[in-house]
This record gives sequence, C-alpha cells and structure tokens, in this order.
Amino acid sequence: MLEPSIRIVISASRRTDIPAFYMKWFMDRIKKGTFETINPYSRHISIVPATPDKVHTIVFWSKNFGPFIKGKFGKELKRTGYNLFFNFTINSDSQSLEPDVPPLNERLDQLDYLCSHFDPKSINWRFDPLCFYKTKNQETKNNLDDFSIIANKASRCGIRRCITSFMDSYPKIQKRIDLIPGFSFIEPPLERKKQIVLEMEKELGARRISLQTCCEKELMKHLPADSSITKSSCIPNDLLAEIFGGDLSFKKDSGQRIKHGCGCMVSIDIGSYHLHPCYHNCLFCYANPSPGRKPV
Repeated sequence: MLEPSIRIVISASRRTDIPAFYMKWFMDRIKKGTFETINPYSRHISIVPATPDKVHTIVFWSKNFGPFIKGKFGKELKRTGYNLFFNFTINSDSQSLEPDVPPLNERLDQLDYLCSHFDPKSINWRFDPLCFYKTKNQETKNNLDDFSIIANKASRCGIRRCITSFMDSYPKIQKRIDLIPGFSFIEPPLERKKQIVLEMEKELGARRISLQTCCEKELMKHLPADSSITKSSCIPNDLLAEIFGGDLSFKKDSGQRIKHGCGCMVSIDIGSYHLHPCYHNCLFCYANPSPGRKPV
C-alpha cells in the first residue's frame, strides 16, 4: 500500500489511445472524481481516485494528439491542478503498418504544439516499434525511412529522449497478417539489431537526444561498453518528481515486463482494450483485438 501522502500516477493508457479517441469520456470521469478499471484477466473492477489531491501526474500515451489539442483539454487539466506527461509515438509514414494515423507532417505539428505549451522535459518521443517485413513481391522493408526527419524536428522542439524497441510477435498480430497475401514480419538477428540502434544513437547524439530501449534486455547486454543507450522508463516517476516536485513511489511496476527490461515505475492504467477500442488499426498492435473503423 502507498503512504497516504504519496499521490498516484495515472497512465492513460497502454490499452488504447485516449487522447485520440476518448477524451470526452476521460474528462467526464475526471469531473466525477474516479475511474473504474477492469483487470483484463480476472475482470476485477477497481475504483481509481482521479482528483488533483490524489493524482500526482497523468501520463498520456498517443499517436495522435490532434483531438486533445483541438479540445484544449491540456489547458483545462493544468488549470484544474494536474501535472501532465506525454508519451508521443511518432513513427515514419506507413500506410501498410499504421493505416489510420494522421500524416507525419500533422503529427510533427502536434509535437511542436505540445513542446510550446508544456515543458519539453515532460515529453517522451517514442519511435516504436522498429518493424522489418517482407511484402508479397518478397521485398524487404522497414519503417526507418522518416527517422531523420522526425529526429530533426524533435531536436528543434527541445525533445531530449527517444524510446525505441523491436516489434514483438503476438497471436493477435499473426492473425491479422495472415489476411494479407505475401506479407510477413521479420525479426532481424541480434547483430543487425545492434547495428541499427548504434546508428540511431549516433544520429540522435548529434541532435542532443538520448536513445533508450523498451524491453530489450538481451540487446542491451550485447551493446559496447562505451554506448550511451540506456533502458527506458516510459512511466518515469523519478523524472516526474524532478519536474513537478512532490512525493511519488519509485518502485518498479510489477505488472509490466520487468524481466524483459521494462523500467516503468508504478502507475495505474485506465481504459479498456474492449470498451475503448483503438481505431488506428496498426498492423503490429498487441492491444487491439481486431481491425475496426471509428464510428461516423
């Protein structure tokens, strides 16, 4: 149990894209002062406090902060007394991998807005996951095409952290790609992964951005001793305390993939895989049970 004086961190959310699709629901629950969370395995319902005196920071995860920005929800939450932190996934434009995210130029404009209205220290840029795949003509491709463009923009905006990982395969993903003739994901060998992240490290270092890896324990063990690449913490309570002050728990989140190298600290994830489906329809998504379209 947390000490009464220690406020919680709300993760919104690993399970879906709340800033893109569910901010009205989110703000309604903020006004009510609680969230109800359903454990995806046991189906147990928990009540999560959502008032500023109980919540230290809200960590938003998204690939599209457009609706969040248009609705001025960040301004309202800050005015109400919440600290905000952002995990913004910005990958290369790819209609085959991420068919329903906005074009890259729109997402870069969103990054510019967030960095202008919030402390850039409170924003993680996630280039995630790194994907390698074959198409029906057996051409090998990856999603690194726009990495330099994004890195240049992020650096100019004041971003200092980039988090990445290589795609992990799940049954949901395999079921999805089985419907695409000739398509297959490829897992690069360890030496190729090393080469890729070291090249990314060099390119980012020239832009004063540090590279961190998410759940890449085996890869981290094989990096050279002089590499500056570190393990990431997408929920970094120590950094949240540094930016915003206050008391927080610095314990690791036992519900995450600690054995695989996850550095996230304790938080409470809200949202639901099934009640709040994500409509980005990313081909590599571990969360979304099946493809779908946002209702008109």
